[in-house]
Amino acid sequence: MVSAGIISAALFFGAGSALAADAAEGEFVFGDNCGICHSAEQGGGHKIGPNLFGIVGRQSGTAEGFANFSQAMKDADINWSGESLGTFLDGPAAMIPGTIMGFPGFSNEADKANLLAYLESLH
Repeated sequence: MVSAGIISAALFFGAGSALAADAAEGEFVFGDNCGICHSAEQGGGHKIGPNLFGIVGRQSGTAEGFANFSQAMKDADINWSGESLGTFLDGPAAMIPGTIMGFPGFSNEADKANLLAYLESLH
């Protein structure tokens, strides 16, 4: 007889691997949600928003050659990490009041996790 603990552990760890973030899927999420305003190619130009290649580890309000950050973004003093980007993508205006980024935030946690995996892979 298999104990309930073993079954629970199997379900827990099995579910965890199914929920793992996928950078390749995140690239599609980027294209659908971010690509209209941002590029993500190494050495690529900026669009309405800054190029997000190398965003992880960058200071908020900085991107070489991009001059259109809001004062709120410049003043936010955030070192972008997976965690801080995740909070930002829940609701940009809630995290940084005065940001000019019009995106309302993700309601789909899987899409957000996949996008974060993609952004973290861009270095």
